[in-house]
Amino acid sequence: MDFEETPEEAAWRAECRAFLSQHASEKSADKMTLTMSTMAEDELAHVQACRDWQRTKAEAGWAGLTWPVAYGGRGLSGLLQGIFLEEESHFDVAPGMFAQAIGMVGPSIIVHGTEEQKQAFLPSILRGEQVWCQLFSEPNAGSDLAGLRTKAELDGDEWVVTGQKVWTSSAHVSDWGMLLARTDFDAPKHRGITYFLVDMRSPGIEVRPLKQATGGAEFNEVFLEEVRIPVGNVLGEVNGGWGVAMTTLTSERADIGSGHGMSFSNILELARRFGVTEDLVMRQKLMELYISYEISRFTGYRMRTAVSRGEAPGPEVSVAKIAVSNRLAFQGDLVEEIMGAQGMLWGDDAPDEGYWQSMVFTGQWMARIGGGTEDVQRNIVGERVLGLPREPSNDRTTPFRELPH
Repeated sequence: MDFEETPEEAAWRAECRAFLSQHASEKSADKMTLTMSTMAEDELAHVQACRDWQRTKAEAGWAGLTWPVAYGGRGLSGLLQGIFLEEESHFDVAPGMFAQAIGMVGPSIIVHGTEEQKQAFLPSILRGEQVWCQLFSEPNAGSDLAGLRTKAELDGDEWVVTGQKVWTSSAHVSDWGMLLARTDFDAPKHRGITYFLVDMRSPGIEVRPLKQATGGAEFNEVFLEEVRIPVGNVLGEVNGGWGVAMTTLTSERADIGSGHGMSFSNILELARRFGVTEDLVMRQKLMELYISYEISRFTGYRMRTAVSRGEAPGPEVSVAKIAVSNRLAFQGDLVEEIMGAQGMLWGDDAPDEGYWQSMVFTGQWMARIGGGTEDVQRNIVGERVLGLPREPSNDRTTPFRELPH
């Protein structure tokens, strides 16, 4: 692995910092920003703030750093983009709503899209004009995503889609969606799926919020009743959507595994505020947390090294996702232990207006489940890295309609 930045990389970091300093203010060390508000007006304001920041980056040439120049990007390496994201995480800006647009569907369109699709979607995404959501999971197709049953049938120059999706982040404020639907029930389950780009304002789409224990409703269930999608909105090949979905999910896992955002120093400062840093057991737990952050950091070096050498990151993506999931579980329990009885408070009564309860303790599940649970990632590592045999199954060769449901 390469641990030291080259002179060119150090100069790039300084350039990133100069741009960010000119257009944003650094995060305050003692300010924890609560973005999971239960107030609709706060949520809409957050969406607008994300659009504004994305537009600012696009106008200054700092959006889509790795994207092709022809579609509004700068054609830079993933390594340089990683450096920018590290620096951006230190500033009080709002990029979150575009994680799915920039980090998931954008790369998928670049790899699998037609020229017409690239021209239609990519520049608009970079300018902050399109918020996207991911219409993948279903009530009976979560970790086993290939078991999805949402149906798409061809009718002339349109596909007619009927089905249900669930746990769809931000569907209620999205302009477009990445949709997986089954187009061939006679093919094995991984081979009869097609990937669609769907306008979320299409007739027949109903979005219902799923209210969480936090009081918020970032997730939704989405019902599709004879939704018509133009044939030109198929991404990749008909019945070849599984491969496109893997591009999307790999990008999502890499984004989660990068771990930008919360840092160990935030947890340490909380522990100091509550006067628990002299407790020997707590010190040991803080050290365990520090080690987990370091594991993620060095795994990140491995991914960055591969990218800098022109190689595609391999199992590091899943390993990084597992490391982050493990840390979030441990970290969530630890912040509650640090706060003691105050950890049971909520909202305005809680420390930092409930940031730790909402964003760290209950909010951990978004990253732990998103992109595939830690158990799914362990299966990937076991089979593709360690060479362990798959679990016995005939579902990869049997026509989907013949599988038990």
